[in-house]
Amino acid sequence: MISRSTVDAVFEAARVEEVIGDFVQLKKSGSNYKGLSPFSDERSPSFMVSPVKQIWKDFSSGKGGNAVSFIMEHEHFTFPEAIKWLAKRYGIEVEETQQTDEEKQVQDDKESMYLVATFAAKWFNAQLETEMGSAIGKSYFVERGFTKETIDYFQLGYSPDAWTALTDAALAAGYSLDYLERTGLTIVKEDKKFDRFKGRVMFPIRSHSGRVLGFGGRILIADKKAAKYQNSPQSEIYDKSKVLYGIYESKQAIAKEDLCYLVEGYTDVIQMHQAGVKNVVSSSGTALTTEQIRLISRLTKNITVLYDGDAAGMRAAIRGIDLILEAGMNVRVCTFPEGEDPDSFAKSHTQLEIETFLKDEAVDFIKFKSGLLKDEAAGDPIKKAGMIREIVTTIAKIPDSISREVYIRETATILDIGEDVLFSTLAQMRNASENEERKKDIKQQQQKAFTKVEELPATAPVDRREILESTIIKILLLYGDKVADFEEEFLQESEDGELVVEPVKMTVPVYEKIYLDLQGDEIEFSNPRFKNLYPKLIDIMLLSGRIDVNMIMTELSDEEAAMIADLIMGEDRYQLHRWDEKQIFVKTKEETVAVYVMDTILNFRRLMIQEKIKALSNELTTNENVDATDILSQVKDHINLQKYLGSRLNRVV
Repeated sequence: MISRSTVDAVFEAARVEEVIGDFVQLKKSGSNYKGLSPFSDERSPSFMVSPVKQIWKDFSSGKGGNAVSFIMEHEHFTFPEAIKWLAKRYGIEVEETQQTDEEKQVQDDKESMYLVATFAAKWFNAQLETEMGSAIGKSYFVERGFTKETIDYFQLGYSPDAWTALTDAALAAGYSLDYLERTGLTIVKEDKKFDRFKGRVMFPIRSHSGRVLGFGGRILIADKKAAKYQNSPQSEIYDKSKVLYGIYESKQAIAKEDLCYLVEGYTDVIQMHQAGVKNVVSSSGTALTTEQIRLISRLTKNITVLYDGDAAGMRAAIRGIDLILEAGMNVRVCTFPEGEDPDSFAKSHTQLEIETFLKDEAVDFIKFKSGLLKDEAAGDPIKKAGMIREIVTTIAKIPDSISREVYIRETATILDIGEDVLFSTLAQMRNASENEERKKDIKQQQQKAFTKVEELPATAPVDRREILESTIIKILLLYGDKVADFEEEFLQESEDGELVVEPVKMTVPVYEKIYLDLQGDEIEFSNPRFKNLYPKLIDIMLLSGRIDVNMIMTELSDEEAAMIADLIMGEDRYQLHRWDEKQIFVKTKEETVAVYVMDTILNFRRLMIQEKIKALSNELTTNENVDATDILSQVKDHINLQKYLGSRLNRVV
C-alpha cells in the first residue's frame, strides 16, 4: 500500500492548473483558468480551473474535483494509480507502507505472475508470424475478418499444438515453472508438464489499467471431449468474476459515450470494436457479477445488454438485468435478428448501420422483460400472475424510489393491471427484503463480542470539539464510501469583468471530501483516540475506495474496536439531540449525507474560528506589546467569517 506520507506529498505538490494544463489548453480568466471540456464535445469553453481553491469544474458534464480526481476521471485510473502517476510527474518517491516478510512475498509473487503473463501474451502474438502460427492461428483470425491492426491492438495470438512449446520458451527466458503453474499457463503433474492452451488461438484478458491477468483460448479442431473455449484458472492475479474482456481497450470510449454495450464473447467485442463501435465489453461467457458491474459503473451508469436472439440469449439477458438494476444502473436490452449475434451483425454492417440499429432496437428493460414473459404466459392466468410477480421483483431491486414508481406505472399500462395492486405487491417485497437485511445485520453484529464503552454520566461536561471529531469518525464508518454531491463556491469572471460567486457541484466520495477539507483547513484531531483512528480509516479509504467495518475491527486494538462499536451501535452518549444548546448544529439523519457532512465540516470551522477569536482576545488583554489595531482587525475578519459560515448553515450567529 502507498504510504500516507506519499499521498500527502502528492496532494501538496500537485497544482491543479499544472496537471490539467497537460491535457487541456487553458486561458486566464480573472483569477481562474478556462478551457474546452475534455469530457464532452463543446465549442464554447465551460471548463473552469481555480488555482486558489485548487479545484476544477466542467459545467458541460457536471464533473469536478481536484488534481487527483481529474487524473482518475480523464485517465480512468484508480486512486493508487493516480497517486503514482502524479508522484512520477512531480518527482516524488513512492513509499510503500511497511510490510511483513509474508506480505512482501505475496506482492513479489503477484508481480512475478504479471511478468509471466505479459511474456506469454507477447510470445503467443509472435507465434502468428511463424510458419505454423500463420497457417493456423493467423488464418483463423483473417477468416473472422480481423485486420492486422485489430490483431495487434487486442494482442491476439496462437499457442502451438505442442505439449511444452510455451513452457520451454518461458523457462529458457528465465521464468520460473512455479509461476507458470500458478498463472495456469502450465499444468504440472508429478514430473510431467504441458501447456494448458496448446493448439488454441489466444485472447489475452487485461485489467482496467492494461496489465495481462489471464487468457481465453479457443480450440480450432472439432473435439467433443475438449471445451470450445478455455479460460485461465483462478489465480492470485486472475478472478474471472472481477474482470471484463475489453475494458482496457474500451474504457475511453465508454466514458466519452456515457454508455457501455455488454456482449457475451471475445469476438463480439473485437468485431464491434473493429466496426467502429468501441464502447463494448464482454463478461467472457460467464454469468454477470456485481464486481463486473462495478467496473462499468466507474465509467458510466448506462448499460445496453446485447444478446443473441435465441431463447438462451434472452434468458441470459434477464439474469443480468436484476444485478445491473440493483447496482443503481440504467439498463436497456437489444436483441439481434434470429441467427445473428453482435459478431456476425458487426461484420456485415457499417458503423452507422450498427449504431442506428442499436439506438432504434434497444428497449427499456420493462418492455423487454414484460414482452418476453407475456408471450410465455399467453392464455394462462396462473403463468401471467407469476410473470407479473417476477417483473415486480425486478423493479423492487431498483434503489431509487422515483424510478421504481415510474416503472410500476409503465408495467401497469403494458400488462393492463391496476397500479394499486402492483404498488401493494412492491411494498410487500421491499418490506420483506428490508426485514431480511435487518436480520442479517443483527446476526452479524451479534457475532462480534464487543466491549461496551462505559457511558458518561448525564452531567458530564460536553466537549464540543470531541463531539465533532467523533461525528467525523462516525460519518466515515457509516457513509465513507458513499458518493455524494457537494456544493462549493467558485469565483468566475462575468461578462462585465466582475467576479461573481458560482455554485459548483462536486461529485466525490464522502471520505475524499472530508480528507481534502480537513487537510486544506489544517484541522487536526485533539482527542488521542480519534487522532489515532482517523488516519487509519483515511488510509484504507484512499487506497481501496471502500471500507468494511467488520474487517477493520479485526485490525484494531480492543479499545478502538469497542469505540467503533459504540459510535455505530451504542446509545447517543453525547446527547446529540441537545446540540442546539451547545451551538453545534448538525442536520437530522433524514437530511442528505452531503448536507450532514458539510454541516459537520462547517461547524468544525466555526469552532476553530471561535477558538481563534478567543486566543486573539486573550492576547490583547494579556500582552501589552501587541499591535491592538492589528489584533482587532483580525478579530473583525474572523467574526465576519463566522457570520458567513453561519449563513451557510442557515443559522443566525
